[in-house]
Amino acid sequence: MDGEGSVRRSQKNVLGGILEKCSYDPLTGYFRDGCCNTDISDRGIHTVCALMDDAFLSFSKNMGNDLSTPRPEFGFSGLKSGNFWCLCAMRWEEARIAGVAPRVNLKACNYKTLSIIPLDILSEYHIEIRS
Repeated sequence: MDGEGSVRRSQKNVLGGILEKCSYDPLTGYFRDGCCNTDISDRGIHTVCALMDDAFLSFSKNMGNDLSTPRPEFGFSGLKSGNFWCLCAMRWEEARIAGVAPRVNLKACNYKTLSIIPLDILSEYHIEIRS
């Protein structure tokens, strides 16, 4: 594996541990590797592993980012309530301020998220994931 790939694999989560997978079905992540890995090319900072719900999906669509409509030309089947997805940290924060932030898996949220959202706020939305 190239150096960049191995750097991505060794990224940390917001708790300081190894970044865990967010979702393989649907396949998420800026690099479509199932994890909320990031690097300097990820201008949206797709680092928050969030559990989609109808309120957030509606909010995102109203904000101009329709995540629920299938886009087969991009191999995207659309998200539905119950899917996990690596969200842009700023969009999650906008949703939080609007009162519709989805729950998050802290073990799968990239530590880079903390440059935008404090851990104590993220922790209020934590959902425990059983392996």
